[in-house]
Amino acid sequence: MRIIFMGSPEFALPSLRKLIESGHEVVAVYTQPDRPTGRGRRLAPPPVKALALEYGLPVRQPRSISKPEAVDELRALRPDMGIIAAYGQILKQSVLDSFPLDVLNVHASLLPRWRGAAPIPAAILAGDAESGATIMRVVLALDAGPMLARVTVPIAPDDTTATLTPKVAEAGAQLLLDVLSPHAAGAIQPEQQDDALATYAPQIEKADALIDWSRNSAARIERMVRAYDPWPIAYSYLDGAALRLHRVAVLPGRSGAASGTIVASGDGIAVAAQDADVALLRVQGPGGKLMSGAEYLRGHREIVGRRLVAER
Repeated sequence: MRIIFMGSPEFALPSLRKLIESGHEVVAVYTQPDRPTGRGRRLAPPPVKALALEYGLPVRQPRSISKPEAVDELRALRPDMGIIAAYGQILKQSVLDSFPLDVLNVHASLLPRWRGAAPIPAAILAGDAESGATIMRVVLALDAGPMLARVTVPIAPDDTTATLTPKVAEAGAQLLLDVLSPHAAGAIQPEQQDDALATYAPQIEKADALIDWSRNSAARIERMVRAYDPWPIAYSYLDGAALRLHRVAVLPGRSGAASGTIVASGDGIAVAAQDADVALLRVQGPGGKLMSGAEYLRGHREIVGRRLVAER
């Protein structure tokens, strides 16, 4: 088949790589425009662009794939099928109509649970026991198309978004290869999603990772830390400056201190939440390096008794 691949972040790399190695003809790769990154704000290509160029594939980066001129360019490629893996753009009907054998999406959840932009952080934050990937036909409604297949990936107790994403990406890529040819041959009967079971995972904002110790249980705070790793990293304010929390653990019992109060815990530090204390295992102060809670305490003993808060 003549396939157009649409994807941008690292999540999409296993799917693109397996398509290239499968023998199907990837006639073009569509990805987001290069973006300024880092302190120097230098333009950096999406990971998918780098991989596509490594294999010598044509790369296109329209700001909107649904503009008429972009649709005309896409149709001139005479594609049979489109494959999406975290592309980052909404496709209009004019784009979908350009593919005789459908557009399939590798979505990082067990649909209809966690439709939307950030399904893996949402699954961790909710305390789900499993995540996974779904191959679905793309329709105009958000992640609501008929499903061709699903694969389950267990969520380990210490999984973060950073560790779970590649597991789901690899599982989804293999599932894509398993269903690609059977679907093209009409051998798979798509399953309609039950909209009544749908949940949504909106795009993450930096403010989502701000911890209010007076309004969250210890277990939820621990899940927030894992869900928002590697971005935006969970944080609270200590004396007006952000303290970033990279790894924490729920402790048995509670110190009795007011929520948000920093307390000594062995040779490290913990913070009182609603129902239990939370040990700060890996932290990063403003402009500082990542260190253990014990290391941070040795240089900042005055913080015991102070409070982490949700406002500067």
